[in-house]
Formats: sequence, C-alpha cells, structure tokens
Amino acid sequence: MTQPMNYDQVLVALRRVIRATDLHSKRLSKHAGLTGPQLLIMRAIRDLGEVTIGTIAESVSLSQATVTTILDRLEHRKLVYRVRSTRDKRKVHAHLTEEGVKILEQAPNPLQEDFIQRFQSLAEWEQTMILAALQRVANMMNADDIDASPVLTVGSVLKDDGWKEKG
Repeated sequence: MTQPMNYDQVLVALRRVIRATDLHSKRLSKHAGLTGPQLLIMRAIRDLGEVTIGTIAESVSLSQATVTTILDRLEHRKLVYRVRSTRDKRKVHAHLTEEGVKILEQAPNPLQEDFIQRFQSLAEWEQTMILAALQRVANMMNADDIDASPVLTVGSVLKDDGWKEKG
C-alpha cells in the first residue's frame, strides 16, 4: 500500500476546514435561523450598547454597506431596530428587539470564537507557524486579492449577506 502524498494530506485538511465551517453554518441556520455574519452583528449590538452602523462595521470587520444590508434583513425579521440619534441626526443607532435578544441567547457561538480560544492557547511560535503556512496556502491558491473578514462562513450565506470578492 502506498503512502498518500503530502499534497493529498494538505488538500484533505483544507477540505475538513471547509466542511467544518459549512456544518457549523448549517447548524447555526437550523437552530437560530441566522447566518454567521448576522449573529456577529447582533452580538456586536448587544455587547457595544447604543452603537452606530460604522462602529458595528469596524467591530466585525465588514463594510458599512454590508452591515446595512444585514441590518435591513434583521430589521425585516424584527430582530433589530434602528433609531436616529437625537444629539446628532447624521447618526443611526442599532438596537436588538426582545425577539432578537431571545434568539441571540439560544444561538451557538460563532465558529471562530472556539477557534480563537484554542489558537490563543498555543505558544507564540506555533501561532506564527500556522499563520505563515496558511498565508502561503492562500497565496498558492491565488487567493491573496480576495477580500475576507475574520468570519468563518460559507456557501450561499455569502450571497445572502452581500459579501463580495475583490475583483
């Protein structure tokens, strides 16, 4: 029996990462009816209090346009509402509705939160090695110019929430 080639093992590992992300996204959608980016935005609203769209966008590493599109969807589902600031009419603040709070309490953690905890428990040299290897893999896949935020999600979720590749 022949030993699998190293590149086969790398491709299998990449496929496992993609599959884990896909499975988590499906579980999130099934249990909470939310996408990963929707969950992150709702958590940012909860954690940051009275918050502007710009602050949310900065917090979750998405563009203001993308956050606005996601807020439109969440507002349509009556999970969030927006209020114009009384002090500065140019600012709009996002808030969770009671239903939004309930859904957020029942939703699983975003996949990257568990990853971040495990990654931060590694020694600094190991973190650096992983980062360098993944950056190299992204380069080898001609993915250097693809716009991405630190949100682990896949598939149609990207189209649903207005995510686009740089192009």
